Amino acid sequence: MNAKELFEVSGGTLVDGMPVFDEPVHRTAAGTPYLKQPGIACIGRPHYVHGALRGFLSGFDEELGFMEYLSDVPDPQQPGAALAKTAGQLCYMSFGPKRTRSDESAKYLGHIKEARHGSVLEHPAYSVVVYGGDRSFTHELVRHRVGVGFSQVSQRYVDGKTLRFVERVEYQNDGQLHHLFEFRIDRAAREYDEIARMLMERQAEGVATLSAERKTDLRKKVNQAARSSLPNETEAPVMFSFNARALRHVLEMRAAAPADLAIRAVAFRLFLCQSMLEPTLLDDYDIVSLPDGTYGVETKHRKV
Repeated sequence: MNAKELFEVSGGTLVDGMPVFDEPVHRTAAGTPYLKQPGIACIGRPHYVHGALRGFLSGFDEELGFMEYLSDVPDPQQPGAALAKTAGQLCYMSFGPKRTRSDESAKYLGHIKEARHGSVLEHPAYSVVVYGGDRSFTHELVRHRVGVGFSQVSQRYVDGKTLRFVERVEYQNDGQLHHLFEFRIDRAAREYDEIARMLMERQAEGVATLSAERKTDLRKKVNQAARSSLPNETEAPVMFSFNARALRHVLEMRAAAPADLAIRAVAFRLFLCQSMLEPTLLDDYDIVSLPDGTYGVETKHRKV
């Protein structure tokens, strides 16, 4: 199957033209909430304004024909590709009649990838919210530092009311492992609440390490102590922003066979979402079926 088919088969949908993977919340018999798959909400993408180049292009000699560039309007559905193409043409002042036309963007960006002129892919940037990923997943994700941004839930400020967990895929079809997972997260939720209650009592008694002047700081001191009891299976929602070049690096590292299953699941869904948004930027990637029944991607243009 191709990316579009896998996106739909996997439960992906479009909300106002933006791809999302909505995932349901499951509960144990005791009511502890958990998720089984990563959810992704694409909430930010580039905005390209072709006509804004008029002042720049009009400042050159008419014989160069640069103003023709304004009549060659790019595909409005792929603003990221348009940004990357304009960036590449700026490097060589290729705005005249001999330039590559907008309807040849895929071919142009294909040459960019072959030449590894990756800097032009740093201009289009995107933002997604990833949920249904645990703390092990986010510890891996935040190791990517170039061309990315992260905003992750703070368990110092957020108390147990929003506490959820994530079941690894290895447990989901094994009755015994699934039972142990539910038992474990029920216990973790109970212990967190009990520890938080006891800390609040100690705070009221005036224990020095828990004292603070403001109510927010009081709550933070309790939460930051109680969170130490939470397992890696605790959900850690994160907003992840990246440029197209950085995404390619993430995919090559995390949507490959050696990657951990949890982060590979997120990376592959990111690939599907981006393929729905900007297929030209990732059209050199092939989907591969892996021995464990999951999918990954690979490209001959690594490290662009």
